[in-house]
Amino acid sequence: MGHWFDQNIVEPGKLPTLLALSAFVLTFGITRMITRMIRAGKGPFRNVTPGGVHIHHVVPGVVLTVVGGFGAVASGREGGGAAIWAVVFGVGAGLVLDEFALILHLDDVYWTEEGRQSVEVVVLTASLVGLFLAGFSPLGVNELSDDEQQGRLNIVLTLVVNFCFVLIALFKGKLRMAVLGALIPFVALVGAIRLARPTSPWAKRFYRNRHRARSRAVLRAYHHDVRWAGPRRKFQDLIGGAPDRVAVPERKP
Repeated sequence: MGHWFDQNIVEPGKLPTLLALSAFVLTFGITRMITRMIRAGKGPFRNVTPGGVHIHHVVPGVVLTVVGGFGAVASGREGGGAAIWAVVFGVGAGLVLDEFALILHLDDVYWTEEGRQSVEVVVLTASLVGLFLAGFSPLGVNELSDDEQQGRLNIVLTLVVNFCFVLIALFKGKLRMAVLGALIPFVALVGAIRLARPTSPWAKRFYRNRHRARSRAVLRAYHHDVRWAGPRRKFQDLIGGAPDRVAVPERKP
């Protein structure tokens, strides 16, 4: 185990990334635990509201992210300083992305349906960094042989082709497949080949006069959402807590 760790993490200079990822995941987990306790009125924790202003934890998160980022750039990739700044950056990023939905909507949507986007972004970010640590390189350059890596043309062509797959998957409304496909080209290829989401720019442009393709896209999207919406919601609730239920007004007779 020690030899594998030195060979795959320490020697390639990935230790700061591993520390940043660990701090990121741990910070997110602790933050969600504390916020759920505050929501339930348990424990010693309370919202920070000096002068009546609710200070969200994204504020210290931004500060830590900026400090850790600049510190990491100044210290390089090796040494104890790089490890410390990586942890600072990971903690800050965990605080920021835990409230990603608030930044996106410019509103306090932490415990609403829109707040689920924060959990999704955190899981996606951790997955991508984990894939990088596992040895995956952006756009599949790591899949080239030693002889191919010596030719710049082959590398450029690989980057361009795989990037096109990512763009097509993105325009087809398959955001998760496009992001993961940036590290695993096969995923982007699948997303580029399959039917587009009916509300995507690709469908609006190319399915406008293709009624059969548009109908198949709507049907496939419906079956996909029915199949995966429930498990995805349960997974998000398990990690980040269930959102508040919106009271439905009663109809007057």
